[in-house]
Amino acid sequence: MSNKSPPPRPAPRLYLATPAVDDPAAFVAELPGLLAAADIAAVLLRLKETDQRTMITRIKALAPPVQKAGAALLVEGHAELVARGGADGAHLPGIAALKEALPSLKPDRIAGVGGLTTRHHSMDAGEMGADYVLFGEPDAKGQRPSSQAIAERLDWWAELFEPPCVGFATSLEEAHDFAASGADFVLVGDFVWSDPRGPKAALIEVDAAIKKAHAAALVGQDPAGQEHG
Repeated sequence: MSNKSPPPRPAPRLYLATPAVDDPAAFVAELPGLLAAADIAAVLLRLKETDQRTMITRIKALAPPVQKAGAALLVEGHAELVARGGADGAHLPGIAALKEALPSLKPDRIAGVGGLTTRHHSMDAGEMGADYVLFGEPDAKGQRPSSQAIAERLDWWAELFEPPCVGFATSLEEAHDFAASGADFVLVGDFVWSDPRGPKAALIEVDAAIKKAHAAALVGQDPAGQEHG
């Protein structure tokens, strides 16, 4: 066996988080154009809390256009609705939720996890069989680590572990930095939807930024000329 270094990681892809979806009709009309505009691997469906039957109906409305575009539809929480709605998986808020949901999701569906406040929790999630780990999302009080701390966590994970890591970006700059740090996916949401130019323009811009950051990281330089420690 030769001691060849592993092949470079592929360029990061986008993971698009929806606003809280109440009426899916307008969203269903907008989604195909957005999914065609950028390299979006998955859509995280945030459902407005209501009765189960209504939430399942909303998942059923959104799953086909997302899947037709070649992306996966994940539901935030609500692992028990994933199969019934035809979604591809669930994003779970922490180790306890992951543990509880794994039997209903595996082996056919994706189980991603966030809310990992320590490195130890992150490793536990990987060992339990999480399909990805998310770093950087706000907690219940809206607090989150600094961008630098999130980038360091992504870099640590990407160096040592096999399951993909996702960086939760709240700006174009964070998306760029997290891609440079080794994120396999960059989760974008609110800043895309609130962009005055519209979400499509924002997605195209952030997609280009993460690809550029990844390419620069491969050759060991930052295209913006900034020093990254």
